[in-house]
Amino acid sequence: MTTKYTPLKDHDTPIKVLFTGYLCTVGIGYLFALIQILFTHGMADGKFGLSVDDIVYSYYGNRSGTVLEQKLNGSMKDKAPEQERFKIMEWVRDGADIDDYKDDGVDKIIESRCVMCHNKDASGIPDFTRFESLKALTTQDTGATFSSLIRVSHIHLFGISFIFMFIGLIFSFAETPTMQYKCIAIGMPYMFLIADILSWWLTKIHPMFAWLVILAGMGMAVSFSFMWVTSLLEMWFFKPVFINGLGSRYLQWRDSSATSIADRVWFYSKVLAKQVKRAAAFVTEQWLTRGWPVVKDWLKK
Repeated sequence: MTTKYTPLKDHDTPIKVLFTGYLCTVGIGYLFALIQILFTHGMADGKFGLSVDDIVYSYYGNRSGTVLEQKLNGSMKDKAPEQERFKIMEWVRDGADIDDYKDDGVDKIIESRCVMCHNKDASGIPDFTRFESLKALTTQDTGATFSSLIRVSHIHLFGISFIFMFIGLIFSFAETPTMQYKCIAIGMPYMFLIADILSWWLTKIHPMFAWLVILAGMGMAVSFSFMWVTSLLEMWFFKPVFINGLGSRYLQWRDSSATSIADRVWFYSKVLAKQVKRAAAFVTEQWLTRGWPVVKDWLKK
């Protein structure tokens, strides 16, 4: 079949440099995002490294203690000596009274250890210069609030979808994957992104959905890596990899007459799409002939 696009290896060098610059930049950004997750969510249980407990504590919360205690034993553990952290936790367990806040010297600890970050100029984190903000964290730890989930969800949906749109656009010029594999690879990140955002809300409701957060994140990482690596290899290393290297075996397997897994997935996806289309047409017809007239009469009455 005649190719209807210019393959990555045949693009002009300035275009390759443009694509490579973008891919390298977002690749570094993705790496820093993973590191940031390790130092925020990954410290929710007080231990370095992302685990199911970290996800549960971040979204559902650790219902066995207060928010402030969990932070002092988790991601904020290295911000103050053990003696000072224990003094704050002792004040919390005694009722977090404003008089004891000053008499026990907790206010001095907060001013010297916390206010440098938790102040009125910082956005997205509590302002510890106001006692009310600190007092709010002495309640039971119920994880992320619904307002914060709404804020983070729309930021991720807008921002990450743009990243994958441009990576998918570059990857669409690849010629080594079959059309089926390209469609699957380009569509996967969006499905996993929606699953990832949805899993945050589900985990907020019940901790058993924490596994879905990890699986969705892994799915996005795999699809990102596949498109990223394939695009760079085809632009700059096509001959040594796909002609003389291990990639040549993949091309032989791709061009063989045997039906691949991707072909089967693609075939059944098209069959499923046809059935969904018929079902949607049937439902629409029933609504217009039976449902809407009833609603219309009801509205008139």
